[in-house]
Amino acid sequence: MFRAVCRLQWKASFTAVALIAVAGFIVPLLAVQRAGFAVGDRRAWDLVTMLAAVESAGSLFQILAIMLGLTLSVSAWSADHQGDHVYALTLPVPRWYYVLLRFGAGVVLILPVTLAVGLGCALAIQGIDLPAGLRSYGTAITLRFALAALVAYAATFALAAGTKRTAALILGSLVAVFAISELLAMVGVGQGLLTTLMVGIFARPGPFEILAGPWTLIGV
Repeated sequence: MFRAVCRLQWKASFTAVALIAVAGFIVPLLAVQRAGFAVGDRRAWDLVTMLAAVESAGSLFQILAIMLGLTLSVSAWSADHQGDHVYALTLPVPRWYYVLLRFGAGVVLILPVTLAVGLGCALAIQGIDLPAGLRSYGTAITLRFALAALVAYAATFALAAGTKRTAALILGSLVAVFAISELLAMVGVGQGLLTTLMVGIFARPGPFEILAGPWTLIGV
C-alpha cells in the first residue's frame, strides 16, 4: 500500500519536484561561478567578496527547501480535499496509519532532490582549487538541505492535512499577529510582536532554526 501511495504522490508532484531537483543541482554551481573560484588569477582574489557571494547564492537553498516541503505537503492532500476525504475513509486502515503513509511518501520524495543537491555540490567543489585556509562543506550543505526540507514538509503537512476552514483560521491568525505587531511598532510600544515571534521561531532553539543562518558551501 505504501508503494501505491508513493506512486500516486509522485504523479501529483513530479513536475514540481523535478524542477526543484534541477534547481538544487544548479545552485552550488551557480554559487562557485558567481564567486569566481573557478576562474581568474588566484593572486587577484578578494576572498571576503567571494565568500560573501557564495553565502548570498547559498540562500537559494533555503528557498528551495521551503518550496519542496510546501509542494509535497500540498500534493499529499490535494486529491483527498477534492474528494472530501471519502477515499481515505473507505480504506480498511486506521486514519493515523493512512496519515503516516502519506507523510512517509513525501519523505521518500525528498531523497531525489537531496541527491541532486549533493551531486551539484560535489561537482562544484571538484572543479575548483581552494586556497589554504578555506574548506568546502558540500556534505554538510546536503544534509542540512534534507533536514530543512523535512522540517518545512512536516510543518506544512500538518497544515494541509486540516480542513480549509482550519487553514483559513491559521492564516487569519498570522495576519492578525502581523497587523498587531505593526500597530504596536507605529505607536512605539517596545519590540515588535512579529519580531519577537520570528526570533522565537527561527533562533536557537526554535523549531525552524535549521532554515535560518548562512548556507555557505565554501568557508573558513
